[in-house]
Amino acid sequence: MRIKATLTCLAATGSILGAGLVQAEEPAGAILETITVTANKVEEDIADVPQSITVIDDEVLKEKGIEDIPDVVNEIPNMNFRPGGTVNFRGLNHSIFTSNNPVVIYIDGVAYSSSYGFDASLVNAERIEVLRGPQGTLYGKDAIGAVIKVVTREPGNEWHGNIGTEYSSYNDIEGSLNVNGALIQDKLYLGLNARYQQDDGWITNDYTGDDEANKSSLHNLGAFLLYTPNDRFTAKVTLASDSYENDWFNGYALPGGTNASEFNRDDAEHVSFDEDSVSETESLTQSVHLKYEFDSVTLSSTTTHRDLEYEGVGDRDNMADTTFDGLANFDNTDTQTWTEELRLSSNNTEGVRWVAGAYFDTEDVEKAPYGQEYYISGDKYEMNWESETESETLALFGQAMIPLGKRFELTLGARYQQIDKEIDLNMYSNLAGGTSNPDYSLQADKTWDVFLPKVALSYLLNDNWTFYASVAQGYMPGGFNYSAYSGSAEDNTFDPQLSTNYEIGFKGEFNRARLAAAVFYMDIEDIHIMKYDNNSGLYVTDNADSAHSLGAELELTYFLTDSIELTAALGIIDAEYDDYNTGSGVYDGESIENTPSYTARIGAAYLHPKGFYARGDILSVGEVPYYDTPNQEFREVDGYITADVRVGYRFKGYDIYAYCNNLTDEEYMTSFNSSAVKAVARYGDPRTFGVGIRYNF
Repeated sequence: MRIKATLTCLAATGSILGAGLVQAEEPAGAILETITVTANKVEEDIADVPQSITVIDDEVLKEKGIEDIPDVVNEIPNMNFRPGGTVNFRGLNHSIFTSNNPVVIYIDGVAYSSSYGFDASLVNAERIEVLRGPQGTLYGKDAIGAVIKVVTREPGNEWHGNIGTEYSSYNDIEGSLNVNGALIQDKLYLGLNARYQQDDGWITNDYTGDDEANKSSLHNLGAFLLYTPNDRFTAKVTLASDSYENDWFNGYALPGGTNASEFNRDDAEHVSFDEDSVSETESLTQSVHLKYEFDSVTLSSTTTHRDLEYEGVGDRDNMADTTFDGLANFDNTDTQTWTEELRLSSNNTEGVRWVAGAYFDTEDVEKAPYGQEYYISGDKYEMNWESETESETLALFGQAMIPLGKRFELTLGARYQQIDKEIDLNMYSNLAGGTSNPDYSLQADKTWDVFLPKVALSYLLNDNWTFYASVAQGYMPGGFNYSAYSGSAEDNTFDPQLSTNYEIGFKGEFNRARLAAAVFYMDIEDIHIMKYDNNSGLYVTDNADSAHSLGAELELTYFLTDSIELTAALGIIDAEYDDYNTGSGVYDGESIENTPSYTARIGAAYLHPKGFYARGDILSVGEVPYYDTPNQEFREVDGYITADVRVGYRFKGYDIYAYCNNLTDEEYMTSFNSSAVKAVARYGDPRTFGVGIRYNF
């Protein structure tokens, strides 16, 4: 059925394309401005880049109320954000024991791929470029699925910025500040930005009487200094401090094996759990970017450091009045990452353009304590893993864009990298608060080498339409199981995941419309899977031999008038395991977990010349498969449709607005997990109303 839907979508796209080509000689209309992107780390017109790209500019970010990375993810076809900082894209999931997402965030050269703290402030964003498909050639080892590139605003001599505040349902209070300008005219610039948010949540814990059981808060602080002593040299130092705290989660649990259809959001509003469930994430990030422009080439260096600390404790079964009362899970993780990239790129704006460079990183992950509590004969014990994992990555990369005549352009890229990882792990099982010798120890060292090629060919049909085809490989590193309790090093090592992505597409514009569409097929080898270990009661990572995904994506922008903009985005996918044998079951042909069968979004925006504006957006997400561990079978969570509306008025630098999210109060699940101990459902927020004001200066 999904393949038939794909063909139907392509047929409809072809009809639109045919109509556009017939009218291609007509003027596109001044309303369609050129969109410049830096996807290939050189400035280009988005129409010339042979890959799927979504661009969200500053105005759309404000009009839609997009404030964080989860909001961005929900805008992208075939991309789905799940609570806990994990992302699914085109059938690719995150890997729990590398903590890597298949989608990487890039801000000022700093990569954010870990599910711990997978978010970032967008207060200083000028635009966001979402580069779909493998991006390993230019963006590194973890970009197997896509890159979310946040392009920050460059300052000028005049000081400018904005300050704003919001208030909405559940005592949600937010504030933001962004300001930048020159300390020394044409030489030295300063930028400062901040964001704060807190809310009381919508869940009551009846066990303790806490009516703010799922409250949350965050703060983002950022600053930069930009030094431009002459026209050739620039130096930029960026600092960021991010803090997130979440109590409980937006959902509840029932005994293991309970079907998703037996849950409902009304029950989630009153839950009962006996142990605190709190997670805190703190990160400090620094980056130094140096650039020197020679006559024909530009040399740049980007150095980054990030210290990420996560502390989490949770009720063992997320319920009260059970045999697990008084028991908790716990996870303390400290990650230190250093990166260095040297890049040389041509200054050509026409003809052959190229980028080449070298990359190096070190990462140290300390997990201690990490585990859970359990009872033996009424006494409380702890199963605790303490580990340190060190890794080093060295890579060489390059990409060239080569014109072939007036209409064709060939892109050739490649990345060679070597990753070395080692782990030192001890597992303890003793009375709570006691000490003992390790029950199990693991020392392992593994080196992986990989060559990742990319080939793309684009064809310029005319000034308005470009067609392209590409083949690119993506890569997600392997690693070790942090909760190993027996077996050899080989038993507790999982291999890297390798994908080969084939894509054909087109992009263009006609009259007042801009259209982009793509069809992709991806072969996935050694796909990372998450298995529940009944002996330890924790999840472990392993590999299934192979899988594939087939899908289509379409994005359309149409200006009905100079004041009315219509938008649409559609992603449909059929993602399946080809060879998946757990030893206790064979799941060939089953859909890959957490992959919605489709994502669709339509929107309409109105902007009156006098300053009044309004917009509405509808999001539809298809059924999502999950693995029911106790029953050893795949099942599905129902799809859903939500609607958001926003109205506002701008005058003399002020922007006053009101909004309603989830207008119809849709009761929908954002994730579902089923283990032997518990089945856990998480929900999207109920209908919320809010008002806000922003002043731009």
